[in-house]
Amino acid sequence: MTDETKEKLNEIKRSFRLMMNGPSSQSMREKGLDYKINWGVPLPMLKQLAREYGKDYDLAIELWKEDIRECKILATLMMPVDRMLPEITDLWMEQTPSQEIAELAAFNLYQYLDYAPVLAYEWIASGKDLEQICGYCILSRLFMQGKEPNERGINEFIDQAITAMQCDSMGVKHAAATCIKRFAGLGEEYETMVRKALKPYHLDFF
Repeated sequence: MTDETKEKLNEIKRSFRLMMNGPSSQSMREKGLDYKINWGVPLPMLKQLAREYGKDYDLAIELWKEDIRECKILATLMMPVDRMLPEITDLWMEQTPSQEIAELAAFNLYQYLDYAPVLAYEWIASGKDLEQICGYCILSRLFMQGKEPNERGINEFIDQAITAMQCDSMGVKHAAATCIKRFAGLGEEYETMVRKALKPYHLDFF
């Protein structure tokens, strides 16, 4: 780490004390979001901080290494999309500590990667809760952008989503159900496809 990056990192960590929200942090802990350090800083303030520093690969890498909620979120906001290599993405996913970070990483960063669809299909089939949630969040964003999967992708997605909506994890169920709705929103043909696929399982989300 260069001296400049180290100084920026320390500067950012010091700033959290000024932005901290005790009640928010306590509420997150009560809901099971148990980070080593959580200042409870609201997302709009973190986004503003990220804009002030701009995209910075080295700083994003160092921020992610910190076991601090706010650092993880800033890392997803500051990482330049064109420098987020697949091996870094895999590492970050392995080190993702919570559903909140998984969802924000998908929204702030992963949906914009060139290989986002490949990543998403790999993760929804992984059997790991956070990977599945992240994968469905990515696909939801892609469907909202009007990006349509090919026939093979459609069949794979619907099969995985139906399985996910019947699993024990509420987070995975919700992410898959939301994603199915986004998929159906691509057009009448897609909605009909979804209704037909869900009917035998009594999974009508419309």
